[in-house]
Amino acid sequence: MPKRLAKNHMDQVLQLLRGAHPSAKVGLTHGSAYELLAATILSAQCTDERVNRVTPGLFARYPDAAGLAAAEQSELEQVIRSTGFFRNKAKNLIGMARGLVEHFDGGVPKTMEELLTLPGVARKTANVVLGSAYGIVSGVVVDTHVMRLSGLLGLSRAKDAVKIEQDLMALLPQEAWIEFSHLLIWHGRKVCIARRPKCAECVLNELCPSAFKTVTR
Repeated sequence: MPKRLAKNHMDQVLQLLRGAHPSAKVGLTHGSAYELLAATILSAQCTDERVNRVTPGLFARYPDAAGLAAAEQSELEQVIRSTGFFRNKAKNLIGMARGLVEHFDGGVPKTMEELLTLPGVARKTANVVLGSAYGIVSGVVVDTHVMRLSGLLGLSRAKDAVKIEQDLMALLPQEAWIEFSHLLIWHGRKVCIARRPKCAECVLNELCPSAFKTVTR
C-alpha cells in the first residue's frame, strides 16, 4: 500500500495537474442536465467515447424526460445495446425519466438528496450532474480512474467509493472538488494508464509514492 500523500502537498498536486490538463472537463457530450444525467447512467462499465456515439441517436428519439418516460423498454434496449448491460440500463433510464416527470415536472433536480431518489443514480452520477450541469459543489466524482489513482497517489486507502470520496473531500479545498475529479480522470486516461503507466512523463512522479513501481504488462 502506498504511503499517504500529505495534505500540504495537495496544492502542488492541483497546480501540476492543472498545468498538464488545462482542458480537463466532463467527457460526456451533453446539451442539458437531462442529457448529462442519461449519459452518466449509460457510462457505467462503458467508456465515454462509446456513450458519446450512442447518445445522439438516443436524444434524437427521446429528447426529454417525458419522451424517455414513455419509451418501450425493448426499443430503448436496442438503441443503447452497445453500451453493455443494456437491459438494466434501459430499466434505469425509463425509471429515472418517470421519476423526473412524476416528481420534478420533467426537470432535473439540483440537490443530492433529490437526485438519489431516482433509479440508476448513486453519488457518482449525482456529483457529475450537479458539478458539470449546474456548477454545484456537492462532492468529488469517484469513477474507476479516481478510485485507482487515489490509491496509487496515497490519497485514500479505502476501496469503497463513498469512503474514497470522503477522504478526498477532507484533503481538498471545497472549491476544487469538481475540478479535481476532471483532472484525475484525464490524468488516468492519458498518463497514469492502468496497464501501461507513463511514470517518466508524469508531472506527479516526484510526489507519487507509486511512481516507477507499478507493474506493467
